[in-house]
Parts: sequence; structure tokens; C-alpha cells
Amino acid sequence: MAHLIAPSLLSANFLRLEEDIAMVNQSEADWLHLDIMDGIFVPNISFGFPVLNRVKKVTEKPMDVHLMIVDPDRYLEKFRESGASIITVHYEACTHLHRTIQAIKQTGAKAGVSLNPHTPVLLLKEIINEVDLILLMSVNPGFGGQKFIEQTYRKSRELKTLILDHGSDALIEVDGGVTLENARSLVDAGVDILVAGNTVFGSPDPTESIHLLKHC
Repeated sequence: MAHLIAPSLLSANFLRLEEDIAMVNQSEADWLHLDIMDGIFVPNISFGFPVLNRVKKVTEKPMDVHLMIVDPDRYLEKFRESGASIITVHYEACTHLHRTIQAIKQTGAKAGVSLNPHTPVLLLKEIINEVDLILLMSVNPGFGGQKFIEQTYRKSRELKTLILDHGSDALIEVDGGVTLENARSLVDAGVDILVAGNTVFGSPDPTESIHLLKHC
């Protein structure tokens, strides 16, 4: 399977959001990535249901919703209703992770689990056959534009081994500091989905940047 590209809306221009989404629609991007932050789990606040409901009306790409929030179980159905095709929760935020994964699937969305940089992939062993994707944070979550954490390559290879050893179909997604310079190395390390924010929306030619990421 060719790797997927998911531009991160957090880096878009919020004064012309519909225009930026139209660009993504017309590009080779596969998904639209949306980071939901609550100011508690991470030290930042992004956007909520009013924005998602508007995005749902104009995007032509599946909405890849990454919940960086405490107690995500309260909102799973509502995120699905607001257009989420993929709902990813943090391992660190879920007391009963298996239950949360099943609850996501019951909404009809695909279920993802995200790991912070310090969280080892081995902790996913018991649920690796239950999830559709694993999102590795390659920066500390909360803000865009951070420096890529180099250990992500090793972590991705370890995760790919875990997936193959257990016959899982889970995809590996990486978010944070993805650039045109490191994209190929990430794919070579087993990454299936590249989330890119500043690399796309901070580019003079975002459509071309998406093309280059897609064909790295």
C-alpha cells in the first residue's frame, strides 16, 4: 500500500479555512487531520464541534480526528456525528483502553490509539489486533512547528515488528515535525500515514508540498 498524506488543519490559516480545505480537496492528500485539544491533557486549546461541523460540509477527504483530551469516551458519538471517519485517542488518557476502542468502533468510525514520545510501543501488545491505526507522536503534543524527535524512527520499526508478529492490520501514523527531508526515512521505517502541518500550510505551494510528500 502506498503511504497516505494527512495535512493537519491546525496549521491552516483560520481566516480562510474554507479556502485551505478546498486546496486539500483538490490535492493528492488522502485524509484531513484535525487535532482536538482541551487545554488539560495538553497545554493548548484548538477547536471543537462548531468548527468540525463546518469542516464536514466542505471537506471531500476523510476526517482523521486526533483527540488530545481527557475522558474522550464522553464525546465519541458526537465526534462521529461531526464527521470523524477515524477517531484516535491517547493511550495515556484512557483508563479502560479496550473499552474505548470498542466504543469508537460502535460509532462506525475507525479506531486509533496515539502514543506520546515517552510511551513504549510494547504497551500496545494486548490491543494491537483491535485497532485500525497507531499514531506515534514525534513531538510532544500540544503545539505545531516543533522539532522532530529522532527516536521516532526506532519506535516505528519496533511498532512495525509488533504489528507483523501479531498479524495485525494496524497502520502506523506519525504526527509532528514531518518534513520533505525526513518523509522518505519515515516511510522506510514502516510509517503508513504522514501527518504534515507547517510543511504543507507553511509552504509557498501547499499542493506541490503534498505531491512531494506523497511521492517521496
